[in-house]
Amino acid sequence: MENSLSLSECHVKKKNLIINRFHFFIHGISLIALLHYRITSLTTTTTTTTRAPHVLILISELILSFIWLLGQASYWRPVVTRTVYPGRLPRDEKLPGIDVFVCTADPSKEPVLQVMNTVISALALDYPPDKLHVYLSDDGGSHVTFRAVKRAWIFSEMWVPFCRKYRVDNPCPEAYFSSGEEESAAFGSSEFLVDKNNIEKKYEEFKNSVAKIVGETSSYMSRDHPSLVEVISDSNGERKLPLLVYVAREKRPSHPHNFKAGAINVLLRISGMISNSPYILVLDCDFYCNDTSSARQAMCFHLDSNLSEKIAFVQFPQTFHNISDTDIYDGKLRYIWPKFEGLNGLRGPFLSGTCFYIKREALYGTRKFHDDVDLHRVKKYFGSSDEFIKSIYRNYKPSNSNDKKFLDNSLQKELHLLASCSYDNDTKWGKEVGFRYFAVVEDYFTGFNLHCEGWISVYYEPSRPCFLGASPISLGELLVQHTRWNVGLSQVALSRFSPMIYGPMRMSVFQSMCYAEVAYSPLYFLALYILALVPQLCLLQGISLYPEVSNPYFLVFLFVVLSSQVRHVQDVLSTGHKIQAWSNEHRIWMMKSLTCYLYATLDVIMENFGLKNNSFVPTNKVVDEDQAKRYRMGVYDFQAPAMFMVPLCTLYVVNVASFVVGIGTLIFGGENSNEMAVQACIPLFVAVLNFPLLEGMVSRKDKGRVSSFVSLISVLIAAVVLSFAFLV
Repeated sequence: MENSLSLSECHVKKKNLIINRFHFFIHGISLIALLHYRITSLTTTTTTTTRAPHVLILISELILSFIWLLGQASYWRPVVTRTVYPGRLPRDEKLPGIDVFVCTADPSKEPVLQVMNTVISALALDYPPDKLHVYLSDDGGSHVTFRAVKRAWIFSEMWVPFCRKYRVDNPCPEAYFSSGEEESAAFGSSEFLVDKNNIEKKYEEFKNSVAKIVGETSSYMSRDHPSLVEVISDSNGERKLPLLVYVAREKRPSHPHNFKAGAINVLLRISGMISNSPYILVLDCDFYCNDTSSARQAMCFHLDSNLSEKIAFVQFPQTFHNISDTDIYDGKLRYIWPKFEGLNGLRGPFLSGTCFYIKREALYGTRKFHDDVDLHRVKKYFGSSDEFIKSIYRNYKPSNSNDKKFLDNSLQKELHLLASCSYDNDTKWGKEVGFRYFAVVEDYFTGFNLHCEGWISVYYEPSRPCFLGASPISLGELLVQHTRWNVGLSQVALSRFSPMIYGPMRMSVFQSMCYAEVAYSPLYFLALYILALVPQLCLLQGISLYPEVSNPYFLVFLFVVLSSQVRHVQDVLSTGHKIQAWSNEHRIWMMKSLTCYLYATLDVIMENFGLKNNSFVPTNKVVDEDQAKRYRMGVYDFQAPAMFMVPLCTLYVVNVASFVVGIGTLIFGGENSNEMAVQACIPLFVAVLNFPLLEGMVSRKDKGRVSSFVSLISVLIAAVVLSFAFLV
C-alpha cells in the first residue's frame, strides 16, 4: 500500500493564468498598432536623414516585441503550487542511490573553506548513508583542495552523527554556527548543549587546519596534471557515513577539457564504476545544502508513478544567503523563477547549473539502444572501457560491494583511463551522452537536448530553501558572470541548434519559445543601443520620432509603456518583493544589455569566424570587505573593468546632455516643441533611473567611485557622439 498514494501534486494558479492571458491579448494588440504607426510613418518621410532614424527605431521595436512574444509562452499556464509527501516514500532499504557531484576549479577564486562546507553539508543529507555518495571534482588539481578534503572527512565523522542525532535541519556547519539558529527538537537539553559546544570547538579546529593548509600550500590551479582518484572514506565494515571520493581529471594543454561539462562527464564515468547510483545531485562549490530533506523531496518526483518514466531532472531554485535588503545588483534573479513556474505547465524548466537531481539514464541516453545492440556501436557512444559499459547495464547496482576493492589495481587503472583527457575522443560524450560540450552554458544546452529527446523536468520551490549559494556583490563580477552566460546563449542562438529552428520539430512550440527567449536575449543590446542614442541625437536635430500628444497614436505608445511597466510591477509585488526591485531590475537589465549582451554577441561572431577561442573564467567568490560593506549599504561598486564602464558612462553623458540641450530648445520655443516633448522623456528616464552612475562620476570620493580615467574617456567619446548630431 505504500506506493498506492501519489508522492507529489501540482496545481495551476488560475488567477495568474487569467491575468497573464488577458495582458497578452491587450498588450499584443497595442504592439501591432504601434508597429503599424511606425511602418506607415516611414512612407511620410521624404529624406534619408529623417527616414534612417525611423528605420532604426523600427528595428529596436521589432526586437523588443519579438523577445516579449517569446516570453509569453512561459506565462501561459503557470503551475505555482507543488506539494510533496516524503512520508509516502518507500522504506530506506528500498530507496535508490544518489551520487552528489560538487564541482570546484580554482582555490584562489573559490575559498577552500566554502567548498569544504558544501561537501560536508552534502555528507549530512537525510538519506541512508549506504545509498549516498559524494564526489568532489577538483578541476584545478590543487594540493590545497586535496589536503583540505581529507580534513573535511575527519570533521564529518563527528558532524554527521551530530546532525542525525539532533535532527539538525541546516547541515552546513559554517551556516549553522554563524546564524545562531537553533533547529533541534532537543534544544535546551544539557546533553545537546554539551555536544553542540564540543562540535563547535571541533569545527573551529577544522577551520584553523584549513587556514593552515591554505597558508602553507600553493593554490596554483594546474592545467597540466595527471588524473587522481582517491576514495577518502574507505572502510572495512558497514559504512556509517556516505562515501567521499576526490577526483582530479587529467588535463593537458594540447587537449580541450570542455570546462564544467567535461568535469561532470568524468564524474559520471568514475561514479558509474564505484557507486553507480541512478540519481545525481549536482552542486556548484558555493551552494551548500540548507535542508537535509532535499533528497527525499526530489525522490517524491523521481519515484512518482505518474512521472518516473519520463522525468529527467528536478530543479530547485538558486537562492542566495548573501543578498542585501536593497539587492542593488538584482542578485536574487527574481525574474527567472516565475518563468520556471510557467515552464512547469509545459515540459518543465531549464537545467540551471546547480541544485538539481538528475537521472543517470537521461544523461546516458540508453533508451535509444535495443537489448541486442552490438558492442562496437556501444563503444562508439561510451568509449573503450569494457568495465564502464558493463556498469551501464548493471541496473544501477554499485560496482563494488566492499570499500577495500576501491584500492584494487585493476580498478584504479580503469578509473584513470576514464578520467584521462583523451577518453572522449571519437565517442559521443558531450554530443549525445552526458553533459553537452557545444556551448559554455552546458546546463542550458544539456537541458534543451533532454527536452528535445522527450524527457520532462520539474521545478520545485519548497518553503525552506534546500540550497543556498553566494551571489556576486560587485558590479564587475556580476558583468563578467553574465557575459560568460550570454556567450554560451549566443553560441546556441547562432547555430543549427537555434531553439526556434531545432526545437519545434522535437518539442512543443511553446517550450521552444521559452528556450528561444533566453537564447535570443543578447539581441537586447542592439535595441537598447538604438534607443540610447537615436532618439537623443534626433532630439538635438529636431527630428520627431514619436507622435505628438494630440495624435491618437500617442495613446498607443503611452499604453504600451504603462502596460509593460505595470505588468512588471505586478510581477515584482506578486512574488513578495518591494517596489524598489522594479528599479533595480530595470537598471541592471540596461547595464547588462549595453555591456554583457554586446560583448557576448561579438565574442561568438569572432569565434565563428575563427578569430577567437572559447574561454571560461570562474566567478570570483572571494569576498572583498570594502565591496561587501558598500553592498550592504546599497552603494554601487563601479570598480568594474573599463570595457564595461566606458560604454555605460558614455551613454549616460549622451542622455543627460541631450536632455539638457533638448529641453532648453523646447523652453525657448523651438520648432516641433509639442512633438519633441514626448521624445525628451526618453533621456530623462535614462538619466533618472541610472542616477547612481552620475553620483559615481561626480560626487563620490570613495574607492568604489567611477575612476577619473573612465570618466574622462567617457566624456570625450560622448562629445564626439553629440557633435555628430550637429554635423549631419
